[in-house]
Amino acid sequence: MKSDIRVCSAWRDRHRRPVYTLSDSCPDCGAEAVNSAPAPVDPEDSYGDYRRALKRADHE
Repeated sequence: MKSDIRVCSAWRDRHRRPVYTLSDSCPDCGAEAVNSAPAPVDPEDSYGDYRRALKRADHE
């Protein structure tokens, strides 16, 4: 699961600041828009139950 917010992949070369969009391309320059940030947690994490159990055991 990733964020729907994208940022222009060429913003450092073509813009003074990041250009955010929801489309697949930059609305200002037409360059490809890439995911602005990966999701912090993968919902299909096969080891998530084990990590949470270890975290609970450390806090007890």
